[in-house]
Amino acid sequence: MTVTVKPPKKLIEVALPLDAINESAAREKSIRHGHPSTLHLWWARRPLAAARAVIFAQMVNDPSWKWELEHPGEIPPNNIKASWAASRNRLFAIIKDLVKWENTTNEAVLQKARAEIRKSWRETCELNKAHPQAAELFDPEKLPAFHDPFAGGGALPLEAQRLGLESYASDLNPVAVLINKAMIEIPPKFAGRPPVNPEARASRDAWSKQWEGAQGLAEDVRYYGQWMREQAQKHIGHLYPPVEITSDMAKERPDLKPLIGQKLTVIAWIWARTVKSPNPAFRHVDVPLASTFVLSSKEGKQSYVQPIIDGDKYHFAVKVGRPPAGAKEGTTAGKRAAFRCLMSGVPVDYNHIRSEGKAGRMGTRLMAIVAEGARGRVYLSPSPQHEIAAAKAQPEWRPDMPLPDNPRDFKTPNYGLSTFGELFTSRQLVALTTFGDLVVASRNKIIEDAHAAGLNDDGVGLDVGGAGARAYAESVAVYLAFSIDKSADYWSTICTWHSSKELIRNTFGRQAIPITWDYVETNVFSDSTGNVSSGIEWAQKAIVNFPAKPDGHATQADAQRQSISLRKIISTDPPYYDNIGYADLSDFFYIWLRRSLRQVFPELFATLAVPKAEELVATPYRHGSKERAETFFLNGMTQAMQQLCEQAHPSSPVTIYYAFKQSETETAEGTSSTGWETFLDAVIRSGFALTGTWPMRTELENRMIGSGTNALASSIVLVCRARPAAAETVSRRAFLRELNQVLPEALDEMTRGSGDDRSPVAPVDLSQAIIGPGMAVFSKYAAVLEADGTPMTVQTALRLINRFLAEDDFDHDSQFCLHWFEQYGWKEGRFGEADTLARAKGTSVDGVKQSGVLFAAGGVVRLLKWAEYPTDWNPLGDERLPVWEALHHLIRIFKAEGESGAGKVLAAVAAKAEATRQLSYRLYTLCERAGWAEDARAYNEIITSWSAIESAAAAAPKAHQGELFG
Repeated sequence: MTVTVKPPKKLIEVALPLDAINESAAREKSIRHGHPSTLHLWWARRPLAAARAVIFAQMVNDPSWKWELEHPGEIPPNNIKASWAASRNRLFAIIKDLVKWENTTNEAVLQKARAEIRKSWRETCELNKAHPQAAELFDPEKLPAFHDPFAGGGALPLEAQRLGLESYASDLNPVAVLINKAMIEIPPKFAGRPPVNPEARASRDAWSKQWEGAQGLAEDVRYYGQWMREQAQKHIGHLYPPVEITSDMAKERPDLKPLIGQKLTVIAWIWARTVKSPNPAFRHVDVPLASTFVLSSKEGKQSYVQPIIDGDKYHFAVKVGRPPAGAKEGTTAGKRAAFRCLMSGVPVDYNHIRSEGKAGRMGTRLMAIVAEGARGRVYLSPSPQHEIAAAKAQPEWRPDMPLPDNPRDFKTPNYGLSTFGELFTSRQLVALTTFGDLVVASRNKIIEDAHAAGLNDDGVGLDVGGAGARAYAESVAVYLAFSIDKSADYWSTICTWHSSKELIRNTFGRQAIPITWDYVETNVFSDSTGNVSSGIEWAQKAIVNFPAKPDGHATQADAQRQSISLRKIISTDPPYYDNIGYADLSDFFYIWLRRSLRQVFPELFATLAVPKAEELVATPYRHGSKERAETFFLNGMTQAMQQLCEQAHPSSPVTIYYAFKQSETETAEGTSSTGWETFLDAVIRSGFALTGTWPMRTELENRMIGSGTNALASSIVLVCRARPAAAETVSRRAFLRELNQVLPEALDEMTRGSGDDRSPVAPVDLSQAIIGPGMAVFSKYAAVLEADGTPMTVQTALRLINRFLAEDDFDHDSQFCLHWFEQYGWKEGRFGEADTLARAKGTSVDGVKQSGVLFAAGGVVRLLKWAEYPTDWNPLGDERLPVWEALHHLIRIFKAEGESGAGKVLAAVAAKAEATRQLSYRLYTLCERAGWAEDARAYNEIITSWSAIESAAAAAPKAHQGELFG
């Protein structure tokens, strides 16, 4: 007889303090100093706060677990439910402390969380002590290990380790593997050791100091990073000359007079790409492709480039003061024409630019020099000496690896820049190769210094787990190589100048490599953005925040075939269909890491580029068609999920992140996207059943990739357990009947919360959140059969679930307004169409007009916006008050008088309060899908302030409410 594991229900399967998690996750995006993301760039990292909260809630038993096991299917009495709520609040208090950034390394807070995890683990072990594999699966003295098979940027393995679990990270991508080694594997290996550099050894205080965690390692990274900078300065410093302010320069620029005779450090050189003019009269002239001539737009500090034409020649001069008309546009001429010829004004279209670039005739011209003055940036005209200095650079090596044939994310091949080496200037290549070679040299120097410090050399390197002098030197070299990668992000011709902030934009402002027309070349030896020391400083600050124990392990492995997950707790953040081409993008860094670290990790860097064939991303350009790409993703992700389903430790659910993309929402059908459907299909096919879903707002809206784009906004965390082998099959009718039983209660819990023990779901997340309980019903069955006997698809199930949101039962006038708004918004429509719709909804146009929410005259009909509603309105005397009208009066008064005023309205329309709240949710969802941001914001404000409005309503003087609206 098979003995099954008794898994206690976990907190994440019941409730979470979403508001606290979301707030901390969003705040974390603006944290820089000491954050792991500053160690090395990775795309779409999960916030540490969310990772920490999810893993904690995944490991900790919900207070209801005993009742659920002992009284399956029974409804608990209220006093027991109250005790659960109190226990959950205690756990939520731990989570609320745990997710705060300032508590990331707070041992008192972390110990509380670890104690709860150990307590739940002991309960689980006691519950399963009679299991035949109890000794292997349920050792109360040893927590199960953690594994993330799509480790990526490493947030999840790092936070599992911080919570006390031995952590395993694996990824197919060698750059991701190295990031995880640097975060979870190396710091514990050398925890508590003093630095080995001669400066520290010469200092008695430094040598006798108690070095906690990875402090000693961080100090050596700082020291040897500085040593690299000094050595590089000796070799290539002449390529980065200062700029001397002369009296001749001051004649043209009186503002430079105080600086005469000073040698200013250059921060950056701003170059414009050029092509031959398409005008035959100027065919011999290389004309600039300048996206702007504005250098600084700060009030009182404006500077700009002025092109000066002299016959068939031109030069650039930098001026101070308010830029003239047209300076902001540079030589651009709209999308179709692209640019205009500086000499003749004729259009320079993209076809001409592409042909010039592919023919090798795209050049560059220095537009301006940015120097560091005593009181900020100083903008200077181009100097022939500085152009000569740049031309002296002769790189010994150029990465000639072709850029990916990925037209969505890589635009430079269209313009002749088709290899990675062509993304850099000669001077940038000299700097990168020089520093890369110095990483190798520093490794040898550290081995010598480690020997002098008494560290034995056991002859075993870092790649096979050594911890001696050689392994230590290789560890420091990893962080030094990362600092060069950090620099590479600022040392390419994709970098541009930010005129309002007066700083350099890095290469990866978005998850792609675009073409840039005027680019910035950084002075690697300055003290400003992009200098080599900043990458070293970022690494040093991040290292000290990494856990010193327990052990961590990072390995290269294909998620479809790995067996690392066996008997481990699993939380993972897999690729999101086709959103990000990780392998293609990370080649940018791989080429430099391979040059520096191939001797350290020969297997990891055995290939010339990052492995791509097995990468689980649905990229049509790689597979030949959209259909083939989708099939590849579905099959591969199903296989990867099946590995997790079969191998995961049976005591806890598996948690899987999926980042929902707003552009994938289909207005007519509800929340439905190819990526989302395909991903869910893979999860369910693998044998998983969903036991919960949690939408988490993990992205900032002000980041570059989110500005004006359909960027990733929410992560949905799926909570999954293996579906029982004996799962039954049901009919479509039975499935719908169960949905109609489950979803109303789930929707009420989501929009209201459940007392103090859970947070209400934000309107923007509601369409996604309702998928959770709906798919929980769908996925628990082996199949849901249609009338013709075929299995229901995930797409159909999603549409049935989302249709539920559109069927709220409002009064007839409100139903008319809702459907009219869905079609026309606030715009005008024809009376005949309005009359037809009104009849279908059981009302009339005149009746709706009488309620005060509609304009109807001259054959034209439109809904009135809340600002048009009468200010002398009294709800107590309103004989025809649809929910639509109540909501929009509520918005009008909320905007004018805040929560107290809105509370008076709510008190007066108390019988319609619940319907008003539901209508606001419905309208928010509709506006968000349609892209009506202003309207969406108004409905969202009502929802997010609902508790405060209810409190104000309860405090309203009921006996005199009639006077409140007089």
